[in-house]
This record gives sequence, C-alpha cells and structure tokens, in this order.
Amino acid sequence: MLKKILIANRGEIAVRVIRAAREMGIATVAVYSEFDRDALHVRLADEAYALGGTTAAESYIDSDKLLDAIRTSGCDAVHPGYGFFSENADFARSVTELGIEFIGPPASAMDEMSDKVSSRLAAQRGGAPIVPGTTEFAQGPDDIRSFGDEHGWPVCIKAAFGGGGRGMKVVQSADQVADAMESAQREAKSFFGRDEVYVERYLTWPRHVEVQLVGDKHGDVVWVSTRDCSAQRRHQKLIEEAPAPGLPDGVEAAMGEAAVKAAKAVGYHNAGTVEFIYQDGDFFFLEMNTRLQVEHPVTEMITDIDLVEWQIRVAAGEPLPMTQDEILAARRGHSIEVRINAEDPAGGKFLPSPGPITTLVPPDGFGVRFDSGYLSGDEISQYYDNLVGKLVVWGRDRDVAIARTIRALDELVVDGVKTTIPADLAILRHPDFAAVEHSTKWVEETLDLSGVSDTAAGDAPPQVTGSDDDDAPEMVRRSTTVEVNGKRFDVSMWVPEQPAVAAGSAPAKKRERRAASSGGGAVASGSIEAPMQGTIVKILVEVGQEVEVGAGIIVLEAMKMENQINAESAGTVKEIKVSAGDTVGGGDVLAVIE
Repeated sequence: MLKKILIANRGEIAVRVIRAAREMGIATVAVYSEFDRDALHVRLADEAYALGGTTAAESYIDSDKLLDAIRTSGCDAVHPGYGFFSENADFARSVTELGIEFIGPPASAMDEMSDKVSSRLAAQRGGAPIVPGTTEFAQGPDDIRSFGDEHGWPVCIKAAFGGGGRGMKVVQSADQVADAMESAQREAKSFFGRDEVYVERYLTWPRHVEVQLVGDKHGDVVWVSTRDCSAQRRHQKLIEEAPAPGLPDGVEAAMGEAAVKAAKAVGYHNAGTVEFIYQDGDFFFLEMNTRLQVEHPVTEMITDIDLVEWQIRVAAGEPLPMTQDEILAARRGHSIEVRINAEDPAGGKFLPSPGPITTLVPPDGFGVRFDSGYLSGDEISQYYDNLVGKLVVWGRDRDVAIARTIRALDELVVDGVKTTIPADLAILRHPDFAAVEHSTKWVEETLDLSGVSDTAAGDAPPQVTGSDDDDAPEMVRRSTTVEVNGKRFDVSMWVPEQPAVAAGSAPAKKRERRAASSGGGAVASGSIEAPMQGTIVKILVEVGQEVEVGAGIIVLEAMKMENQINAESAGTVKEIKVSAGDTVGGGDVLAVIE
C-alpha cells in the first residue's frame, strides 16, 4: 500500500482525497498558492508546500514547481484530482519517471483519451458510435468554417485537452468562427495549459449521459453506474444524478459495455468516465475524461463504493475489489448532486460572484452529504473555479431524492457571495425535470430564471426618495428576529447606516455612492461597469466608435470563464479606462458611452 500521497490540486477535491487517504492510514501532502495559504486542504494535510504565485499558471499548473514539491516531500504517489494537470500526459509521465506512482491512468492511455481528437479514434476502435467531427486539431478558422458548411450549423469548438465546459464554444454561423475559436483557445490555455481545439457537430436537444468506470493493472475494467448531467449552463453541469433516469431497456447496459470496450482499447486503468450524448433513442461517444469526475459522489451513494479508495488501491497494484455482477447487484436507490457555485443566477446570466464566505452552514439529515473545500470565513477567488461545494443526496427512488434535495437546499446557508442555489431549486421544482424532459440546452432555452435572485450577498440598497442624492444617508441591510403574537419571523430591513463615533471625534465621512450595475452593461450615466472582479482579456471597441444596443464592449475573465460585457444603450464610445491584462473590481468603470 502507498505510504504518502501528494495531492496536486486544491479546494473540494483536495479535501476529498485527503480524507480518503487518512481513513486508509496514508499520509498526505498539500500544495498551495499564495492565495490558498490558509485554505482548508492545507489545514487538513499532514504536510504542505508553498508553490508561490496567485493564478493557476503561477502555481497549480506550473509543472516545475509541482515536481520540486513532489521531490522534496518524499511522497510515493501523486493524486491529480480533477482539472489542472489531471489529464496532462506529460505531467503524468514526469511523475512516473521520478519513480512515483501517478494515481490515474497510464500516460499512454491519456495520450489517446485526454486528447479529445484521438479519443474519438479510440472509441471507434472499440466499436462506439461517435458524433460527426474532426479527427485532427483545427489549424485555423477556415477548418471550422469548412466543417460547418459541410455538416451544417451550429457546430461546437472544443478544447482538445480540456473538459468541464472550459474552452468550449457553440458557433451558430461562419462569421462567428474567428472570435469563438480565439476565445476557446484562451480559456483552454488558461485552465489546462494547452490551446489545441477541434470541432464537431452540435446536436440541438441531447441529454448528457456518462458512464463511470474503473480498471485495474491486471486488465480488468468494470462500469459502475451511469449518470445524467443534462442540467447545464454554458456547457458546465449544475445538477447530476445516478443512475441516468428514463433510458429505454437495454440502453444503460449498452452504454456501459461500449465504455468498457473504449477503455480496454487504450489499455486503461484507474477511474475514468466515458461521456455520451443521447437523443431520440440513440447514443454517441462524446469524450473520455481520464480522471475522477466532480460528480463521482452520486455513483458512490448508490453503490456504497468509495471511488477514491478504489483509485488508491488500483494504483498500488491491487485487483478490483468487486466484479461487474457484484457491482450491479449492489446498486440501490437514486442520488442527486447539486454543484453550489459562486455565481449570480439572476436572469439566467450566472455571473461569477467571488468574495469572502461570511457564513457556510451545510444541511444535514438522512441521506445528505456535503463536500466542500471551504468553511465560514474562507474566500472564493477570481483566479480559480467558483465551486463552493457539492450537495449530494440519496433517496430510495428518484422522487424521494428530488424532494430530499429540495429540503436540503432550503436548509443550506451560504452568505457573503451569491450562489446558484435559487436556479438549482427552480430546476428541481420544474415539471420538465421531474419528467426527464430536459436537455443540455434546457436551462438556457426553456427554464425561466427572470425572477430568480440570490440575496445572500445583499441586494442593492433601495433609493431614498424625497431628498437630494448627495445628502441621502448610506443604507445598509440588517437582519433580525421578531415575534408577532408569539410567532417567530426572520426579517431583513434596509436602514440608514449609523457608524459608531468615538466621543469628541469628527463624524464619519459618507462613502462615495456608486450607481448600481444592472448586470454587466451600461448604467444610466453611460458608464460600462465591471459586473464582477476579474481580468480584462480583450477590448472590442475603440474611442469614437458608434455602438448599438447589445454590442460587445469588453471581454472580462473571471473564475476561468470569459464574460462579454455588452452595451445596454446605443451611442459613441467616449472613453476606455482599461487595457488588456488589467485586474478590475466589481463596479469599476471600464468605459463610457455617450
């Protein structure tokens, strides 16, 4: 058995691996950036090593720094988690060349499967049907335009070495290709360290169904469960469930067998996930993720299998603990996972909401689990993924699981940042979700989130009428508990701020008031404000340029996702106050339109 594992990751997944290793009596090593110096995974590990830097490129995907920490720590294994270098064959190869076990598939399998283009070829060798697409990297916009003209629009540009919706852009027409390809490559480079992309046909109303599998070093591969991950926004999952509901008889078994054949075709071992898209009774191979997935807990909940423990045992050379028949016989009930992201879902925009978590109180009760890398007082950074935690619920059937998930979400408290919880509740309560009539586009095209908001971070204060704006008191939100006729009520109010003033001191100066942003566009003054903290990636206009309503003004990157900020009124660009590469805060004025 392994003796000491270094986790080359951060946040929730680092905490997950540390806990599993501790239960097995294995020592753990954390690595951390400057921002994560006091993070939960650092506090839980037996040892921790500083990588320095703030961004992922300066820390968690700096291979030289990671390899130095691996050598210095004396670990005998490295767990990559998910994201960062988890699907980077060069990093895996560098680790094994040090005589250290990489807790994942062999680099040769990653070479084929982590590259989404070669994985399509491997799937074909295993007999799995694939979505029409290229089997080579796109060399430029013309390759993508040619594919779209031949196979029809829309098409999907995807990061060849990525996953999780990062570096993925849907293109509706040929004139959008150049900008979309450039954006996909920037995201892929930022998150995965490589910017190769390819293109495939984009199905308009598919479900996303995937198969969890595990293989050992003795040639045995089993599939553990299917999962449905169709509730998505921006091609990133919001809610996952296991097993995938509503499949015709025989389809789940056929998917499982196809996934096993694809894995065996490349000599795969350890945990992995084969993703399919399912539409009108047919399924197609999408890609293989050569790592542990974010949503792995739903598979664990219906099988009572600790997948991280299995990863570690397989890496140590042990055979799989269970046969295929034993796994299928052990499955019971239904499980749902809800990703709690620091995003504002108001109006379906899902704008990133970094900042400190003032309060985090997980729910509890029968069949409820909460995996997180944060505690109250920790901060969600603009430089990393915005996953606050994962609510995972089990029920004896799907209806019970949905009801229990809604109850648990109602109990979950996350204050200080806005979260996706209101959108999650809207999904779970919708009849389309209950009837399994949703698809990967359903959240964006059908679900009405116009009235959804999350007040955890505090709404904009109300305007005080009947007084000059310069003399209006600063308003702050206060919460209290009142009793009316013996019944308890929790009440929130906006009241004038009354700062404490020491005797004999001058009154506190009123803070300068700033017009509230309406979600990323122009405000009444003509100023374009940053809707969240982030980094300026690209300026789309010039001073003096005439712009129409909805025209793109600036591209802002926050939490590894690019967000285009558009004009909400027509006019002339009077001033641009930022440059590419600048870091800005929420509410900062970026440009002025008159």
